[in-house]
Amino acid sequence: MHDNTIVYSIFLIFTGAAVFATLALFARQAMIVGYIILGILLGPWGLELIDDASLITDISKIGIIFLLYLLGLDLLPRQLMTMLGKALKVTLISSFIFSLLGYSIGITFGYSVAESILIAGVTMFSSTIIGLKLLPTTTLHHKHTGQIIISILLIQDLIAIIILLLLQGYGKGGDLAMDILLELCALPVLIGIAWLIQRYVLIKLIIKYDQIHEYIFLLAIAWCLGIAELATLIGLSHEIGAFVAGVSLASSPIALFITERLKPLRDFFLIIFFFSLGAGYNISMIDEIIAPALLLATLILVVKPKVFAYLLKAEGEKKHISREVGFRLGQASEFSLLIAVLAVQSKFISETTSNMIQLTTLITFIVSSFIIVRSYPTPIATTDKLRRD
Repeated sequence: MHDNTIVYSIFLIFTGAAVFATLALFARQAMIVGYIILGILLGPWGLELIDDASLITDISKIGIIFLLYLLGLDLLPRQLMTMLGKALKVTLISSFIFSLLGYSIGITFGYSVAESILIAGVTMFSSTIIGLKLLPTTTLHHKHTGQIIISILLIQDLIAIIILLLLQGYGKGGDLAMDILLELCALPVLIGIAWLIQRYVLIKLIIKYDQIHEYIFLLAIAWCLGIAELATLIGLSHEIGAFVAGVSLASSPIALFITERLKPLRDFFLIIFFFSLGAGYNISMIDEIIAPALLLATLILVVKPKVFAYLLKAEGEKKHISREVGFRLGQASEFSLLIAVLAVQSKFISETTSNMIQLTTLITFIVSSFIIVRSYPTPIATTDKLRRD
């Protein structure tokens, strides 16, 4: 039996991920589905080739930190103001409908009120990775459909950040209301510190040495991890800190360069993150969760596209655009996975509930990806007619 060294574990993860990603592409699936299935196969509940996933889980958190950093970099203040109209209305109304759907399923299957509320929360979100990765580049950057999808996803991301903030407050125990109040006070403090440093130090360094790309790359990583660590010192999370770090730099002319340079690094750690989700998945609970997971996944896949299409059409969008956006956003989210994991760590929900949410999310990923690549232009479409890079 091979020792579970970090080098051996990384070898298994990335060699296996290459194989499973290939299989996922042949099956016209999002590659993250392959990473999660690989984790289930190789992890403690599968072949046990990696029997202690704790170190992998710790490393994988860096991927979420970079993901939120890059989301923050995309959140331009002027774009946020533009969103406070059609996309905001559609997102809030749809989120309310989806949360009622999730809550009803939770209560119906005997979950506690608190667990049903969390199920309601995670049901609101659509996948940023599937929504954007399966969009052709020209649609993503230059067409109205891409603008609608990005706007809705960004607003959903902001709601997810609030839920993460609340869960973090709950996880501290003690006086919940006081802990949440302290966090809400700490957030503007962190934003203020980040803004001052980036304006009077960071931007000046970037302007002075912007031709030295290696230095800008290093500075961007240091800024992300530095603000993330500062966030933990004042009672917030690494993820919140990374998001604030990204938003503070969003208006900088160097933001696009940083985004492009950090994407490979983000993807490296996100592969480990999705693998660790699979590795930590307790398949022995499948009998307990299969019924609610299948029902919730089915309702998400059926209801979400219809609700988005109806709301967008009511706001004046063309029928075919509304329908396409609905299907592209008609799944659960990687934020659902992240929130489910954090909720277990905070002891807000049981491991059984977390596994149900994860299984629901995985089912929607598989089916939604299947529908999108067979119906709309994507980089991995099944026909030449629909394939767009």
